Amino acid sequence: MARDERFDIVIIGGGPNGMTTAAYLAKSGLSVCVLEERTESGGACETQEPIPGVRIYPHAMLMYASPAPGFEQLELHKFGFRMEWDPVHPLEVNQGGLPCHDGWRPITEKDQMGWAKIGGMLGEVPFTKELMRATFWCPPHPPEVEVTDENTPYMQVYKKYQPDICTPELRNMTMFELMDEHLEGETFKTAMAFAAWASGAAGHWEGVAIPAALAVQLLTLPNMGHASIPRGGLHGYFHAILRAAVHHGATIRTSCPVEEILVEDGCAVGVRLRETAASGGQTIHASKAVIAACDVHQAFLDMVGPRHLDPSMIQKLKDISLKNQTLYVSTFHTKEPMRFNERFAKDAHHTKYIGPNRIPTAGVFPCDSRELYYASVADVDGHKGQPVVPPEDVMWCQTPSQAFDPTDCQGRYPRGHISSAFEMAVTSPDLHKEGEDALLDYKAEMDQYMRDAYSQVFDGLDDDNLIHHWSATGREVEFRNTGLIGGTWCGSRHDEDQSWTNRPIPELARYRSPIEGLYHAHQTSGHPGGLCLMAIPYNLMHILIEDGVADPGEWWYASPYYIPQEGKIPANR
Repeated sequence: MARDERFDIVIIGGGPNGMTTAAYLAKSGLSVCVLEERTESGGACETQEPIPGVRIYPHAMLMYASPAPGFEQLELHKFGFRMEWDPVHPLEVNQGGLPCHDGWRPITEKDQMGWAKIGGMLGEVPFTKELMRATFWCPPHPPEVEVTDENTPYMQVYKKYQPDICTPELRNMTMFELMDEHLEGETFKTAMAFAAWASGAAGHWEGVAIPAALAVQLLTLPNMGHASIPRGGLHGYFHAILRAAVHHGATIRTSCPVEEILVEDGCAVGVRLRETAASGGQTIHASKAVIAACDVHQAFLDMVGPRHLDPSMIQKLKDISLKNQTLYVSTFHTKEPMRFNERFAKDAHHTKYIGPNRIPTAGVFPCDSRELYYASVADVDGHKGQPVVPPEDVMWCQTPSQAFDPTDCQGRYPRGHISSAFEMAVTSPDLHKEGEDALLDYKAEMDQYMRDAYSQVFDGLDDDNLIHHWSATGREVEFRNTGLIGGTWCGSRHDEDQSWTNRPIPELARYRSPIEGLYHAHQTSGHPGGLCLMAIPYNLMHILIEDGVADPGEWWYASPYYIPQEGKIPANR
């Protein structure tokens, strides 16, 4: 390998955002080099094999990207992407109710219809896809454009198709306030708010009612109104993107952590690798742009540093509001399959047993009232230590891996049974009052706490039946997903001070930075955050076209709600 190399584009980070950006730019005819710190690319879209023949998904396994233009523009079907559609419609599943302390509680017709209405499913022509693209797959407006009800993309969509939702208060609402207006059941509202907290903007944050609700809709009603899981999980989805990038000529290098982003005369000109990299200390030049597909703290505080940034900018970066949880993920290997306990088995609707092996699924528990939601939020975001909420009251969710193809070994394993992943919110390691490694120090106690919580609904987690409990603490999750700051994918609060056009701070909105030729493309800092896969690379392409970095062919199309910046090259020309 040459000591110094030159590409048009250097991308730091080989996770979903970095690799998708690479595929877009390589298809545009640019030479692209992706530098990944770990031994393999993929970020959270990974599969692990804790014992031979068993593959589990420690974090990302659900598809939040069905409306993404990238499926069409990058033609991922040509590179192996396949989707397994669950034959059970979510509204049919909801007929079985939601699990509460006293058993299953029904969901009313008003809840179902109101939720479908918010998601754009009840118009004369369903507009779910257009609504989600307007909310997530559209870059922020230019800084000179004042954001109003008239030019906020999702407001325009509602005005066109469902005008009664589009009230003057909508843009300032919390998700709870939105649900209180259109739904009636406390159980349903609580479950959806928890799902939003785990997926993106939370149910109690002001000013993000629609992004919070649609983050959940992306999971439950993606595109065609059916829950869906990519064949091979998110790992298979990522491989299709990687193959697309390589097909178009991108160079992918793993075990290549970046030490420094090189800046000359206020312009990013390349990177220098760490001495511990596969080619230690190598300089890789970028003729057109450096794109940091890692969090802004790493990129600007560590890799750029104070020499090239204004002190006020440094302080703003340090002050980015980190008010989030991370996830503690558990997967169980048992002798006999886990089963609903007596309280839930007796009234379980048939749709609660889904997939080829008819494995029970609970979703979110407990959903009794929003007080339980707020107790979990206060425990994680306020107490910032080991859980104080009793395990019978803490909220958790079970992911629906029962929808996997029958041949997937997570659905059935010859020597025992593998559960779906169970997830619980815990304090981010960086914010834990006992230190960053506290969750590791308490792992045995935390594992027991998790089993006590999940045993409120399921039998089969006792010592006689349990073979393995594979768990990933918040610290272990963040080691795998090295770009995460402050916990979840969204990383920073989506509150009014970080609205979509100011996220994460005005100097970094629209994915640009004060350093010419340096862009950022990471879920924890760019709009939209959350779990909206392929959104940031698609949105970033508008900005790269405006700046003359990229000039894609006829396969490219811009968001219909995109507003070009004055003096720039329009991305929708």
